[in-house]
Amino acid sequence: MVGPAPLRILVYSDNPRTREQVRLALGKRVHPELPELDYVDVATAPMVIAQMDVGGFDLAILDGEATPAGGMGIAKQLKDEIDDCPPILVLTGRPDDAWLASWSRAEAAVPHPIDPIRLGDAVVSLLRTPAR
Repeated sequence: MVGPAPLRILVYSDNPRTREQVRLALGKRVHPELPELDYVDVATAPMVIAQMDVGGFDLAILDGEATPAGGMGIAKQLKDEIDDCPPILVLTGRPDDAWLASWSRAEAAVPHPIDPIRLGDAVVSLLRTPAR
């Protein structure tokens, strides 16, 4: 018996440790009612754009603190340019930066340092939301 296809998650940060923290916080299955997660790690903004143009992602997690291109600017660009853009979660530098994530049109924001429970709850909420 074959189960449902894994959910594809794009994880962007110039910092490999941040990408690893996201994967470890969410694990292989973030919620028992959701399929397994399949991660695509991306370290540069041009690669985020290229991957998202190809499509097939259920969620993008973008590091707002990445350099030289931060996740909030990339989120805004993706929302402006991709018609059926998947939900975006931005990792912010601090909780007070949530308003910036809202400007970027990201559906959710979670501050650094990554709290696995907070990140997991936000991801489950975004993945359970019916297709736009």
